[in-house]
Amino acid sequence: MYTSVGRIRSAKFVGKDLAEFYMRKKSPQKAEIYLQGALKNYLSEGWALPITHTRKQLAECQKHLGQIENYLQTSSLLASDCHLTEEERKYFCQEILTFASQQSDNPGHKIVLPMHSFAQLRDLHFDPSNAVVHVGGILSVEITVCSQMPVPVHVEQIAVNVHFSIEKNSYRKTAEWLTKHKTSNGIINFPTETSPFPASQNSLPALELYEMFERSPSDNSLNTTGIICRNVHMLLRRQESSSSLETPSGVALEEGAHMLRCSNVTLEPGPNKITFRTQAKEPGTYTLRQLCASVGPVWFVLPHIYPVVQYDVYSQEPQLHVEPLADSLLAGIPQKVKFTVTTGHYTIKNGDSLQLSNVEAMLILCQAENRATIYSNTREQSSDALLRIQSSDKVTSISLPVVPAYHVIEFELEVLSLPSALAPREESDLLGTLEPHWKHKNKQKTGHCMVTTDHKVSIDCPWSIYSTVIALTFSMPFRTTHSLLSAGTRKYVQVCVQNLSELDFQLSDSNLVDTGDSADLQLIPLNMQSQQRIYSKQSVFFVWELKWTQEPPPSLHCQFSVGFSPASEERLSISLKPYTYEFQVENFFTLYNVKAEILPPSGTEYCRTGSLCSLEVSITRLSDLLEVDKDDALTESEDYFSTKLMYEVVDNSSNWAVCGKSCGVISMPVAAQATHRVHMEVMPLFAGYLPLPDVRLFKYLPHHSAHSSQLDADSWIENDSLSVDKHGDDQLDSSSVKSRGSAHLAPGSEHKGLPMPRLQALPAGQVFNSSTGTQVLVIPSQDDHVLEVSVT
Repeated sequence: MYTSVGRIRSAKFVGKDLAEFYMRKKSPQKAEIYLQGALKNYLSEGWALPITHTRKQLAECQKHLGQIENYLQTSSLLASDCHLTEEERKYFCQEILTFASQQSDNPGHKIVLPMHSFAQLRDLHFDPSNAVVHVGGILSVEITVCSQMPVPVHVEQIAVNVHFSIEKNSYRKTAEWLTKHKTSNGIINFPTETSPFPASQNSLPALELYEMFERSPSDNSLNTTGIICRNVHMLLRRQESSSSLETPSGVALEEGAHMLRCSNVTLEPGPNKITFRTQAKEPGTYTLRQLCASVGPVWFVLPHIYPVVQYDVYSQEPQLHVEPLADSLLAGIPQKVKFTVTTGHYTIKNGDSLQLSNVEAMLILCQAENRATIYSNTREQSSDALLRIQSSDKVTSISLPVVPAYHVIEFELEVLSLPSALAPREESDLLGTLEPHWKHKNKQKTGHCMVTTDHKVSIDCPWSIYSTVIALTFSMPFRTTHSLLSAGTRKYVQVCVQNLSELDFQLSDSNLVDTGDSADLQLIPLNMQSQQRIYSKQSVFFVWELKWTQEPPPSLHCQFSVGFSPASEERLSISLKPYTYEFQVENFFTLYNVKAEILPPSGTEYCRTGSLCSLEVSITRLSDLLEVDKDDALTESEDYFSTKLMYEVVDNSSNWAVCGKSCGVISMPVAAQATHRVHMEVMPLFAGYLPLPDVRLFKYLPHHSAHSSQLDADSWIENDSLSVDKHGDDQLDSSSVKSRGSAHLAPGSEHKGLPMPRLQALPAGQVFNSSTGTQVLVIPSQDDHVLEVSVT
């Protein structure tokens, strides 16, 4: 009647009374079904004491029916039930032990029961902690098992079933890769059950419901929608445990080739630590699947170990790694290079050695004693050994110490790269070569880069039939340039040494010699110092004056050398090898002296802004006819030779306004102290000390054409059609030429069929401007309401 009207709970209570009635009538087969129903009702509602009482009745019923497996399962639940007295718990535990100690007719028969009532897995610890071990290595797995039994239980065997798998390319994973991708500290904690029975429905977590939409990837249209529960795994997990407590376990005991076993263990009540040790034999990934404990024919099994627990076994190939100890290797300085040999699965035997091919431009320096440090696979230092190094003309042999597999050998060698090897003549960016001036301008914007070169060394290793090629990159610590300076007719050679490295160096014994062995030349040092420090990213300058007893040659071959060593001996050792730089200088003749002077208006003491001032330019020939004068601009008259020059007054700073023609062509006699003066007017635009405008000289070369005799040179300039031969474009500002008209930069080009002259810039050193750096005081005009002052 209760069932028909839907009063299921009342029906279960009546069923429990019927079960007690049938037990008194000695009909346990009829009582079992009613006891199971009442127990499920109590479990769903979470009544602890009725659950314990009903289980005791069910255990008695199962014992009378001879249901051994169900009785042992119920007994294990009662033995771990804290609502029973100590004596009652011991009684049910002894029931399990008594059955396990009896000799079974079928020795191979096993009774598999769930482990949660017998013992609980609390935590697991790997050693090594990253759970990575090489083939042949030892791995320790320590687990903490909390026994639920009231008395000590002797367990014949505790085992962990392990699943082995080989993922794609997993056998190629190295220890470094596996360690990098494993973040665990080696300790894994497992969730514990706070109650021996499932919680009631009211104590279950609330449903976490969320909307779910699925859209088409092509047009983003909505295909399906629904509601999902994100914590369904927590809800279903409790329901599954409640339904499986009293029914036959149905747990499958897995059998596999990979097992971790520990025999003859006594589990005391409470936590117990059990250690498994295994030696890795095959590379791959090992996953711990089941934990089982055997008490005679009774096996308590934890079917799934969660969270997932894995350890990796790798097989590593032997490796050789070479790296410098410093941030960068500098040429010309002995520096240490670190060799690291990872043996992997290879065992280094007596007589094994590394064979290094010698490079002509790089030396391997052998010290009196070289030692190697040997580390274990976990980077723990195990020992050190003496290295024996033998060197010949072509090969350097390094004998390795005897080391077992999966160890690391580290040692250091000193190498020296010769600086001369970094200066090939065919590349203008490298040291020891002359660069055009425009390249220096670009590098000042982008910053100087260190010149580098790679020395490739071939190494034969005993574990491979192939050679290992390594490349050591060396940087030249210095960049050296030179320039020819003039002061009137006196000549100077300036050498600039720039430190490109991050270190400070001490320069010593600087020297400049003439490699052409000219007996008429004297090189007089002007700023020689015995010791001169050059800081990081800075430069030092050396200057020599050139003096000839006779006429100088057209060019001079020189060689500059300086000894260097690091200013601090902490990182690098001292090298006494000199740094050598070869170069060639030309144009030793100063042909013209240009002097400019600005005079204030007559009757005034100073120049004023807005007032016209007189600019007088004096061009003086300093020498008689030379070989360099013999070109198309040279003409011969009855008494003397002359050459055509073009002068140009340019003020790129816009401090002066040149009034009238700013350029012209003159016929200059080729004789010593011949002077030509040019007068023009300029107007200062600002007040203050203003630098003088630039005066530039060019050779005026006629155009080779049949029409050249019909037009004079002045008419060509007025037509503003000039052809400029740009030899030394750093002296000729093309913008100043273009300001006068359309200037063609290609020699031989024509403008509307008219013949055009060519301008050739005089080489550096042939023109000396004695007014360079001169400034003129300009005072402001009294009529100006706004005062602009230029300060330079």
